[in-house]
Amino acid sequence: ALYELCWHVIQGNFKLDLSASVLCDMMDLRDDMPSILADVFSILDIETSSLEEKNKRDHYTQLVGACLFFVPDAILKERLDPETLESLGLIKQAHQFNQKIVKIKTKLFYKQQKFNLLREENEGYAKLITELGQDLSGNITSHIVLESIKSLIGCFNLDPNRVLDIILEVYECRSDQDEFFLPLIKSYMCEPLTLCHILGFKFKFNQEPNEETPTSLYHIAAALLHHNLIELEDIYVHLMPLDASIVEEHKREITEAKQIARKLTMVVVPSEKTEDKEREKEEEKNDKAPDNQKLGLLEALLRIGDWHHAQSIMDQMPSFYATSHKAIALALCQLLHLTVEPLYRRSGVPKGAKGCLLRPLKNKRAPRPAESFEDLRRDVFSMLCYLGPHLSHDPILFAKIVRLGKGFMKEYQSEGRNDHIKDKMDTLLSCFLSIADQVLLPSLSLMECNACMSEELWGLFKLFPYQHRYRLYGQWKNETYTSHPLLVKVKAQTVDRAKYIMKRLTKENVKPSGRQIGKLSHSNPTILFDYILSQIQWYDNLIGPVVDSLKYLTSLNYDVMAYCIIEALANPEKEKMKHDDTTISSWLQSLASLCGAVFRKYPIELAGLLQYVTNTLKAGKSFDLLILKEVVQKMAGIEITDEMTSEQMEAMTGGEQLKAEGGYFGQIRNTKKSSQRLKDALLDHDLALPLCLLMAQQRNGVVFLEGGEKHLKLVGKLYDQCHDTLVQFGGFLASNLSTEDYIKRVPSIDILCNQFHTPHDAAFFLSRPMYGHQILSKYDELKKAEKSNRQQQKVHKYVAACELVMSPVHEAVVSLHPPRVWDDLRPQFYATFWSLTMYDLAVPHNAYDREVKKLQLQVQVIEENPDVVSHIVMVVFIRAHNGHQSTKNETITKFLQLCLFPRCIFSAIDAVYCARFVELVHQQKTPNFCTLLCYDRVFSDIIYTVASCTENESRRYGRFLCCMLETVTRWHSDRAVYEKECGNYPGFLTIFRATGFDGGNKADQLDYENFRHVVHKWHYKLTKASVHCLETGEYTHIRNILIVLTKILPCYPKVLNLGQALECRVHKICLEEKEKRPDLYALAMGYSGQLKGRKAHMVPENEFHHKEQPVRSATPVSQQNGPGTTAKPATNASKTEEGVSEDAAKDKSQGAAKPANKANSTAAKVTTSNGNGAPNRYIKERDDKEKSGKEKKEKKEKTPGSTLETKGESRREKQRDERGAGGKEERAPREGKEKTPKADRDKQKAEEKSNKEDNKAKTGNGEPKEPSRERDTGAKESKSKEKGGDRSAMSGSLKSPVPRLESAESERDHKRRKLETHSSPSHSSSVKVSMA
Repeated sequence: ALYELCWHVIQGNFKLDLSASVLCDMMDLRDDMPSILADVFSILDIETSSLEEKNKRDHYTQLVGACLFFVPDAILKERLDPETLESLGLIKQAHQFNQKIVKIKTKLFYKQQKFNLLREENEGYAKLITELGQDLSGNITSHIVLESIKSLIGCFNLDPNRVLDIILEVYECRSDQDEFFLPLIKSYMCEPLTLCHILGFKFKFNQEPNEETPTSLYHIAAALLHHNLIELEDIYVHLMPLDASIVEEHKREITEAKQIARKLTMVVVPSEKTEDKEREKEEEKNDKAPDNQKLGLLEALLRIGDWHHAQSIMDQMPSFYATSHKAIALALCQLLHLTVEPLYRRSGVPKGAKGCLLRPLKNKRAPRPAESFEDLRRDVFSMLCYLGPHLSHDPILFAKIVRLGKGFMKEYQSEGRNDHIKDKMDTLLSCFLSIADQVLLPSLSLMECNACMSEELWGLFKLFPYQHRYRLYGQWKNETYTSHPLLVKVKAQTVDRAKYIMKRLTKENVKPSGRQIGKLSHSNPTILFDYILSQIQWYDNLIGPVVDSLKYLTSLNYDVMAYCIIEALANPEKEKMKHDDTTISSWLQSLASLCGAVFRKYPIELAGLLQYVTNTLKAGKSFDLLILKEVVQKMAGIEITDEMTSEQMEAMTGGEQLKAEGGYFGQIRNTKKSSQRLKDALLDHDLALPLCLLMAQQRNGVVFLEGGEKHLKLVGKLYDQCHDTLVQFGGFLASNLSTEDYIKRVPSIDILCNQFHTPHDAAFFLSRPMYGHQILSKYDELKKAEKSNRQQQKVHKYVAACELVMSPVHEAVVSLHPPRVWDDLRPQFYATFWSLTMYDLAVPHNAYDREVKKLQLQVQVIEENPDVVSHIVMVVFIRAHNGHQSTKNETITKFLQLCLFPRCIFSAIDAVYCARFVELVHQQKTPNFCTLLCYDRVFSDIIYTVASCTENESRRYGRFLCCMLETVTRWHSDRAVYEKECGNYPGFLTIFRATGFDGGNKADQLDYENFRHVVHKWHYKLTKASVHCLETGEYTHIRNILIVLTKILPCYPKVLNLGQALECRVHKICLEEKEKRPDLYALAMGYSGQLKGRKAHMVPENEFHHKEQPVRSATPVSQQNGPGTTAKPATNASKTEEGVSEDAAKDKSQGAAKPANKANSTAAKVTTSNGNGAPNRYIKERDDKEKSGKEKKEKKEKTPGSTLETKGESRREKQRDERGAGGKEERAPREGKEKTPKADRDKQKAEEKSNKEDNKAKTGNGEPKEPSRERDTGAKESKSKEKGGDRSAMSGSLKSPVPRLESAESERDHKRRKLETHSSPSHSSSVKVSMA
């Protein structure tokens, strides 16, 4: 607006006076309005001076002249041209004015008034240097010198900035005189920025290519920064190199490190290697690191203790870039030494150590020394984090930090802290863990083979829980080595060296290779072990040499080894099954073997590995049980194998010492320390019982949870592995835990089964050692209470101890099964069966004597317990059966279902136990126990049991059958033995009388010849079942029956024609499976070869039992001998072997309630499931009135519960209809059986009775001699027993716990007929006992 107004005036559009008045009024609007108007006049002056029109120039001059009274002359003289000023009259002459301006400018800008060069004023500057360089030890102060400097400046006209530069130069030469120069500079200074410029000029001068910045300059810059005389931001911009260049350099170092690592992992030709080395040497010569002024200043700051500014500089750089330079790392380490010194002297110095005292910094502004652990959080922890892996440059400081950590952990673990202190301590613990992760472990990686530091660090780490340690190891292994170029190189070099060592490791050079491995492991154990484990997973033959070569490792390395093993096991990228999905991967088996060997030989903590196995079991995975199995086997010397010799099996029935010496294939020595370590790990972390319970539950989980998509073969192996590990682990706990520990940790049997859902067989397996401990403890108490040396009193005390301990168990087991079970089987009997062991039944004297002779040990230890235990257990056993009033049929059913079958497949020793238990029950003449019926159930129809077994269960089941057959074969082979051990025993009664067993009526007993017929029938049944399994084509059926047949080979087949039938079918299997299933082919070939070798021991059928045709007797009416056949003699073996009347039991329960029916019930006749009837000498009317099957069936339908006769006939007809063709197959070998007239039979029995009485007179009723044990290898468990319920019971068996009415009997008979219409799925017996 001003310009427009003035321009119109010059153009003549506006009047001059009006415009001047307007401009005058505008001056009041702003204070600077005259200056603005002068600027407008200056612009118009230039414009009008160039115009040709004079009037416009005149108008301009008039306008300015009109405004002179409100625009100051001084402003116009500054802005307007001298000619214009002259025309306005403000100056006299323009020429003189221009000359005056030149003179003033020359005086101002070109005339020197102060001397800033030494050569210009050498005297003044010389005196200045003399003042600054004088001796300062006296009373000379900075104030006195400052006054002298001021005088020199004034006297010699010295430039003040140059004087300041001289002061800095002298300070640089006398850098130790901080206390003098710093106050002098502070007093002399005018502006901090001037000082920064002077320092910056000095740094700039030293940035020339061949120049090197002196350390003294860094020192004075650091000192000035530390005392706040200059600002870091002002001086930082003068330093070289730029931050961007530093970042690029760091990236380049990482790239180079990765390239070096890549080269080390590549296969390189030797000529290329030499070329690369020469190229690297040339690069090292040419590449001299440029002078880094920022790092120099940083070092100086650290030296004087200015941590604040040093930290600011390091924040501008990449992580660990600054400390990667050794000088800076050492400077920071020195500062840390001074900071932690007081606390270290109080809490960290070990006993007996002195150490050198450090002088603290004189600098009062340096970090305060730490007096407590809380003070470490102020500066020390942050310093260590900036130092990082480069603490490796100062091992002494490394040890100090570790010892401070140990001191803190001792204080942390002490008790009696409140919540506030606990929070502080937890924070400090987190800080120490971070320091271990970010500083200590990376620094150890960069140390050159320092075993002492490794052990020192373990002293701290062992105070951490293994969870913290393993997390640190995981960070160390997987993340630390990528954080710094040096660590990348170290990792590559370690792998390269590990490859070199492992390529040359053999059994012969274990010692030198082990030393090399030890040296390499001190610094980088995670990388080394990771590579070693990868090699072991591929080559399992390296396990032995590797384990032996690990003897030079430190304690920390052993712990890292455990972590690396667990990490390798838990690798989610590896499949734990082979590609065929039928077997466990070989890498897992190799690692499991390594675990067992390493943990046994070296003192490695087991908690992590055990917890890992526990966690996998919680997750429902059972593959890793292989690890636990190997660890227990190697560390405790407990093997689990079903392939045992008879001597080993005998030794396994003894005590712990005998088991260790004679029960295992490998005599594992010196397991005391390793087993103690395993026990301590289990107890300290409360893993003993959880592992047992998880394994017990996982057995069924393998089948029902894991087994859905897996191959049946693999499911069986996993089930066997789970079960075997449970047996092994339970055996370890029983033999190694003290009585108190075991009882304290294992709950009662009802809690195990009901709350923890433990299967009954496993629950009793875990509880069994507890009962033995408690009985012995109670027995000792009773002996101390009443001292007596008589054997009989000791026996009574032992019986009392057993009753006191077992009574709660008898009450507890009632809750394990429905109430109806206990109608047939007393809880005392059930608990007794499950609580005893093989050692309770018979003491292996021969095995003890054999091992004693080998080892020449003390005999008295072995001979102490046997007499008491074996005898007393029998007494307790008999007492457990007294008063039992169920029918023998249902007693046997429940006994087989709930006791015998579940336990016989639990372990190899349990298989033998079950067979010997049945024999013992028979020998004790236990009331109401039909031995004949029990054996018949076991041998009849084993198809379903065999089909439901796993591979190891088949071995155990075969061993069980073999032991049962041994007993039967011994009785079959010799009449005298049979008469002695069976002739007068209630187990071989064919009729139960109301008066009970009196032992005097041989007519009620099964005679020897008929027993031989029974045994032949059992052999035939076994043959039939075996052939059926072999013909199914099912993998499991064929494999299991071949295993069972191999196990029972010493006792079966004995008959030539049965052996030939088996041989023919097995030969067919060999031909069929040779190409399809090689494992079945191998089993079949093995059995076929052994079977051919046993042919010499087989006999024709007529030698095995009499087959001649007897003359038909007129007196007895013949009974059925098989389905669809009639008119067989009453003496047929198949009839008398199982014909047992249970009227005695019923009459006993009913008492005198039914006296009229007593005679009929006593004389009741029974029939067997295959149609064989037992002769009845008391009722001949039934034989005379025998009718056709149809009539009997109609009669039975009319009067279902009237007589035993009609019931027996009805059942016989049903069985004949059901069996059909099966009966025809069975008839062939039976039609040739011996038919003996009654008169001949009576004569023969009379002779047998006289022989028996003679034998009694000579030998009495002694104990049966121990059966010979053939070499066999274990049997396997049947899973169908616990699942099958009453299906495993005899078809048609019912309970008779209390007296019943006729209507109840009819209902029961109706149920029996209903049951008989279905074939029994498992262990269905051919023996059926009729009951009125």
